[in-house]
Amino acid sequence: MPLSRHARFAAAILPHLDRAHNLARWLLANRQDAEDAVQDSYLRALTYFDSFHGRDGRAWLLAIVRNTCFERLRKNRRHLELPVEHIELARDTSPDPEALQLQLADQAAVRRGLESLPAEFREVLVLREMEGLSYQQIARVTEAPLGTVMSRLARARRRFEEALAAARKEETA
Repeated sequence: MPLSRHARFAAAILPHLDRAHNLARWLLANRQDAEDAVQDSYLRALTYFDSFHGRDGRAWLLAIVRNTCFERLRKNRRHLELPVEHIELARDTSPDPEALQLQLADQAAVRRGLESLPAEFREVLVLREMEGLSYQQIARVTEAPLGTVMSRLARARRRFEEALAAARKEETA
């Protein structure tokens, strides 16, 4: 017996809710805006679910989330900031104050490094390194050619590394 439309939607799209929230939070840098964008994205996904052909629900949904977030950014024309609490680094369970201070410094350096990237570089870096998407999936999400994704990712990594190196240099100066 064939599954209902809502059952197919639930099976293909709902498992990716956490990833949708993660991408929206990185792109919008505001919890409430991200929640609103994900809600709008899920409504759009449900509305246009008939156009989904069952290939990759995660990439299809993240493309909708991405487009919804960029639409919100264009409307709001706000400066992107990434709050420190979005940075999820390995947590040190040691109560050592020095280790805690180093961890906070690392989080701040990562945040500044990501903030320094243009949106299209930050986007591919988050999709690849944090969401684990393949280059092909990122190309589908961003609607960019595979070569463009690869070059953006290489440039994003280089700029991010340069930003981290500059932060380390400032710390030692």
